[in-house]
Amino acid sequence: MSSYTRLDRAYQNAKIIPFDDRDKFILFSDCHRGDNSFADDFANNRNIYFHALNHYYREGFNYCELGDGDELWENISFESIFEAHKNVFQLLRQFHLENRLYMLWGNHDMVYRDKSYVDKHLSSYFEPIDDSDKELFEGITYHEALILKHKETQQELFCTHGHQADWWNYVCWRIGRFLVRVLWKPLQVVGIADPTSPAKNYKELIRIERRIKRWILKNNLRITIAGHTHRPRFPEPGQIPFFNDGSCVHPRSITGIEIEGGNISLIKWQIATKPDGTLQIVRILLEGPEKLVDYIDN
Repeated sequence: MSSYTRLDRAYQNAKIIPFDDRDKFILFSDCHRGDNSFADDFANNRNIYFHALNHYYREGFNYCELGDGDELWENISFESIFEAHKNVFQLLRQFHLENRLYMLWGNHDMVYRDKSYVDKHLSSYFEPIDDSDKELFEGITYHEALILKHKETQQELFCTHGHQADWWNYVCWRIGRFLVRVLWKPLQVVGIADPTSPAKNYKELIRIERRIKRWILKNNLRITIAGHTHRPRFPEPGQIPFFNDGSCVHPRSITGIEIEGGNISLIKWQIATKPDGTLQIVRILLEGPEKLVDYIDN
């Protein structure tokens, strides 16, 4: 099966979310939440991420996670990840309870495409304080892709992880998971990167992006938003409409894509120093805002 076929299938089976200019979305991906060990890349940015997540919850955004939210290659169970980042999951639960949470699976959490696995591990958690089970993501379904479809213009924004264009990480993900657990996780602790990851292999990154752009060209310049490569992309109107929200494991920052008021923007959250020497977490606009309608007539 080619990358084009995998992307076609993801599009055909995508969950459709109608929206209009009053709706607000934040798109993050590649959080790679781990167990707070030395190999947990998310741990360095967890305070930045939690602050940003709080902001989007208070401001009424819908949260869309485009895959690789949980690092289930390095870690065997979701439970160890939950215990390490319990406050994050409890806040995500609030989005879920208000029907503002949309979760996709990527190659590092591909086990979530199995609904029975999700129901078993993510529906509830054990709370040792009162020795009881508590609800977490009761009834949640992970998807391979989303289509944000504008109610008035009928414009579609196709959102997926992007590993469909990466044969090794889509077809052979179980082998990749085995190698990461056995070989690369111990080496990561001493600073040796996994060469199978497109985020750490520039030539592979370019090949994956090229395949996605070719698919977009074959499909009438369909707006596509992905993650996987960890490299933020924000085209101008008139260019191939391939967006990438980056990742939440950049050194000392996280990046994402906001959709608000009919506009799309690429943003970054990072720690900044005030003149008096104290630290604060700030939101920085990297690209945009651009009007979504300006991408219709590419």
